[in-house]
Amino acid sequence: MSPLPFVFLNVAMTADGKIAPANRKFSSFSSQRDREHMFELRATADAVMSGARTVDLNPVTMGTGRAKYRRQRKKRGLAERHVRVVVSGGATLDPNAEIFRKGSSPVIVLTTRRAPPDKVRRLREVADEVIGFGTEEIDFKAALRWLGKEWGVRRLLCEGGGEINGGLFRAGLVDELHLTVCPKIFGGRDAPTIADGRGVASLAKAARFKLKSARRYGDEMFFVFAR
Repeated sequence: MSPLPFVFLNVAMTADGKIAPANRKFSSFSSQRDREHMFELRATADAVMSGARTVDLNPVTMGTGRAKYRRQRKKRGLAERHVRVVVSGGATLDPNAEIFRKGSSPVIVLTTRRAPPDKVRRLREVADEVIGFGTEEIDFKAALRWLGKEWGVRRLLCEGGGEINGGLFRAGLVDELHLTVCPKIFGGRDAPTIADGRGVASLAKAARFKLKSARRYGDEMFFVFAR
């Protein structure tokens, strides 16, 4: 059986734990230092994963960034550009999304067996691979094993959103969490958090981590938690 990749999450949240306003439309609310941190983490990953909502609603390409980050990858013995993975359980990802028009690295779409065949077919016309894992929800454990076996993914960086993060936490697949806390308050019961979805029924089932490091840059705090 193929080993699971090392999974690390990168999330910026407000001081009240939100990753987007109540309208769920992504907007960058963190600092330039946090955005640089994102590219620094991408430069250590074989693949970067994000959800369909983020990719659909924004001009997101999930790229490697400037040339200096590609040089960092080469020094680490990695491919010049990482594989890009989009999670879309119902295959609702827009085939005209920016990610399919820009960038030279492969794009893989993870979906489920409930996805309508016509939507899967449309995505296969623009993506490098579209594959289903699970019936109603993504079977992340099976998907990650497949990414490791078929695409050589040893380190997978997940950039959300909240439901994908929540699924990874529930499956016990998150090895490390990079969390930036920003001095803003969004509020709102419908505003997404870093781990949405079904959650856990009791404290005993909570994903448990230990603090690895904590640094302050300006008014933001950068935490790293390890499983």
